[in-house]
Amino acid sequence: MMKKLVLFSFFLTFNFISGTVLAQDDISYQVPVKEIADLLLAKPTPSVSIDDQASWLLLSDRNSYPSVEELALPEYRIAGLRINPKNYAPSRQVFINNFSLKSLKSQQIFQVKGLPTPMFASNINWNPSENKIAFTNTSSSGVDLYVIDIATQTAKKINKSYLNTVLGAGIIWLNDQTLVYRVITKPALAAPVKPLKPKGPTIQINLGKTAPSATFQDLIKSPYDESLFEFFATSQLVKNTNGLETKIGKPAIYSSVSLSPDRKYFLTSTIEKPFSYLVSAYGFPSTVSITDLAGKTVKVLANLPSREGTPSGYDNLQDVPRGFDWRDDEAATIIWAKPLDGGLIKADVPFHDAVYSLSSPFIGTEKELFKTETRFRGVQWGNSDLALVYEGLRSKQTTKVSLYNPTTKKVELLYSRNQTDAYNDPGNPITAKNKYGRNVIITVDNGKKLLLNNTTGASPKGDMPFLAKFDLTTKKNEIIWRSAEGTFEYVTSVINPEKLIIVTRKESQKMAPNYYLKNFSSPENDIVLTDFKNPYPSLEGVKKEKISYKRADGIDLTGDLYLPKGYDKVKDGPLPTIIWAYPREFNSAADAAQIRGSENRFTTISWASPIFWATRGYAVLDNAEMPIVAKGDQKPNDTFVQQLTLNAEAAINKLVDLGVGDRNRMAVGGHSYGAFMTANLLAHTKLFAAGIARSGAYNRTLTPFGFQNEERTYWQVPKLYYEMSPFSYADKIKTPILLIHGDSDDNPGTFPINSERLFNAIKGAGGTVKFVFLPYEAHSYRGRENILHMLYEQDQWLENYVKNKAK
Repeated sequence: MMKKLVLFSFFLTFNFISGTVLAQDDISYQVPVKEIADLLLAKPTPSVSIDDQASWLLLSDRNSYPSVEELALPEYRIAGLRINPKNYAPSRQVFINNFSLKSLKSQQIFQVKGLPTPMFASNINWNPSENKIAFTNTSSSGVDLYVIDIATQTAKKINKSYLNTVLGAGIIWLNDQTLVYRVITKPALAAPVKPLKPKGPTIQINLGKTAPSATFQDLIKSPYDESLFEFFATSQLVKNTNGLETKIGKPAIYSSVSLSPDRKYFLTSTIEKPFSYLVSAYGFPSTVSITDLAGKTVKVLANLPSREGTPSGYDNLQDVPRGFDWRDDEAATIIWAKPLDGGLIKADVPFHDAVYSLSSPFIGTEKELFKTETRFRGVQWGNSDLALVYEGLRSKQTTKVSLYNPTTKKVELLYSRNQTDAYNDPGNPITAKNKYGRNVIITVDNGKKLLLNNTTGASPKGDMPFLAKFDLTTKKNEIIWRSAEGTFEYVTSVINPEKLIIVTRKESQKMAPNYYLKNFSSPENDIVLTDFKNPYPSLEGVKKEKISYKRADGIDLTGDLYLPKGYDKVKDGPLPTIIWAYPREFNSAADAAQIRGSENRFTTISWASPIFWATRGYAVLDNAEMPIVAKGDQKPNDTFVQQLTLNAEAAINKLVDLGVGDRNRMAVGGHSYGAFMTANLLAHTKLFAAGIARSGAYNRTLTPFGFQNEERTYWQVPKLYYEMSPFSYADKIKTPILLIHGDSDDNPGTFPINSERLFNAIKGAGGTVKFVFLPYEAHSYRGRENILHMLYEQDQWLENYVKNKAK
């Protein structure tokens, strides 16, 4: 009965005062103090999309947080999906509520006419000539397709049948006038009805086959679920020219559809039976085919099995073809990869993957293009003489990029690095549209150099984005433009790569992000494209600083320190403090010590942020580094708790040494893996006055085939799983801890039972704990009332157990 109250009423809280258990109550929603509520509900600045010629700018206003009532609408949770049973669409989306267009020539802003009312838009898609923009609008009864004509700034609905977006929108411009998309085949009211009496029990069986499985949520659990998935996932591919819809082929469960560069073929992936009870929809058996524009099958490329049998361990995979895709620089050529090691990365072979191709008319046998020494990750195409091949190993945190000549088949290493080595990331190649309208790598300086864009630009001075030229002969990177100190500015698009005309997004601590058109030949004539104002005036005066410090074993750490407006440490003394963090694993101590982030970023507030409390008289250390570093032959997690402790001690000592943090009034908090960190710190140390743990996993035996970046299974290292689980030490958690969890968490591994069971364990051992169960919330929270109440609970917890802690 209590479970029903939790799910269908409000939410359950547990209160402990002086060790006395109070009754569980369904209470009404609470609202935090005004300064917190105003920050949460501030209207966000619009999102921006600019055409390739920087002629028009599309401004998209997004809806604020929806009400919990909207989250409570019916949904089906099947095959790893969450489906609205009334409109063939995902049940949890973030929508756009208004469009406007800005002419960058006249600087005039036009409100787009003809928009639906109310508008719940998404899936923006420019046509090849960039004079029209398609978007979907989701209503309670179905998904419609609209097209904005930029010349008239007018939107018009073009579909006759409702779209099916359960497995993605899949909107394709066949040409400037014709769109291809998927539509429903039956009205939603015709969905299968759950029988009162099932046909029989649900039975699963395994006959000696090794089939490890991650802890996916919302999986198929019964034959009825199977019928629902088939009903809602089945769609009909159509093309629409001037409002006339024409069917393409027969209905199928399309997981993907893509158009060949010459616009003559489709590459399709369709889901087949039997549906799995262990993996989500995208792991079901599938058929990969090439069809013509009428939907006739030209070539079946592969019949892929369920992913249930994928070997455990990172970089292991099934011994089947994968990664089917079009080659962007040719008319109609398919490429794919296949393992040469049977799918087992530890196999002693010189090459682990091979990449093949097959060109139209797709007859004969495939051609081998090249092999990779590690796991193939993809190709970025340029022309007949240039492509970049990406490969690497997740288990070793390595990445490698090679220069590939498609004509001579020569493969030449350009660079390799640790994925965690941000300082030596040269950036990503700038692309431009070729004759097929596909984005391909461009070269500059007579084909000798690549133009690379690094939108982070990590450096010992903090993040400073840059644009660089990479010499293909010397393999050296020359930075030709970099964000100025005191600002954070990065390139969003390159309009002219030879003349270096670019669009950038620029911000600073005091300046809200805005977009600029820059010309390297006349830097004094920058054109301001947007003029967004500060949506958080109450944060003006809050001081932000990137601080650096060392932990006891010598590893350098950083964090973003926020101090209240007008704070004077000499006059006001040390403050109650919140440390908010998320642990990350490293194989390299040098990489772990690199500085991440920039103190020059404009401060933005999301529901998950701890920065709210800088307005409540707290020092806030956000993004406090919590590296877990491999030592010697050990894995990072072999000393997880010990390293967490070193990280926390270093942060506390630094804040105390600065004179801004009160050692006796420190709180720690985090979301997801940060919640796992929080519970572990409270179980193993007495460093903190209180903790806040949101949507965490606390019993690692519930994720026995690995978690986060731990690839070893429970049966390989049972002691590790036990010792890393704060649930194992729940009787040691005496520091007050606030547990918050969404009752509809959809994240693999963070099932709500984690917080329920940890609460019960701490309660049983006499600890001080409160559990807030948010109705209808997934792993990321969205409901306005839920988030306001979450902030209220966090504020009250910090006020009671940190700020006003008895000295």
